[in-house]
Amino acid sequence: MQEPSPTRLGRLPWIILGWLCVVLGFIGVALPILPTTPFLILAAIAFGKSSPRLRAWLLAHPVFGGPIRDWEGSGAIRPRHKILACTSMALILMGSLLAGLSATILIIQGLAIGGAASFILSRPNGD
Repeated sequence: MQEPSPTRLGRLPWIILGWLCVVLGFIGVALPILPTTPFLILAAIAFGKSSPRLRAWLLAHPVFGGPIRDWEGSGAIRPRHKILACTSMALILMGSLLAGLSATILIIQGLAIGGAASFILSRPNGD
């Protein structure tokens, strides 16, 4: 049995979430501390629940569509993006060291960054 299509009002929160994620993803292009791709993947999911047209637009985007398709198709991350992500994380950790943050904060940050980098590097390579 096919699920009933969501009402216009039921789709609105998903559309709002999708656009919020698109905006955050675009901001993330300029700010290395804010990730781009995870927000755009969330936007694709939200648009998939609300607007096939917006989802198609996002997947067809010349810059952001490829990484989203790679992730959805095989959980892959392109090598260039892996390098960029890990380099950004290393620079952030280095900045924290230079700022003289406490050892406790550096350990927590190092563990979080190490876990994130391990996950990123464990993913298959995209096209």
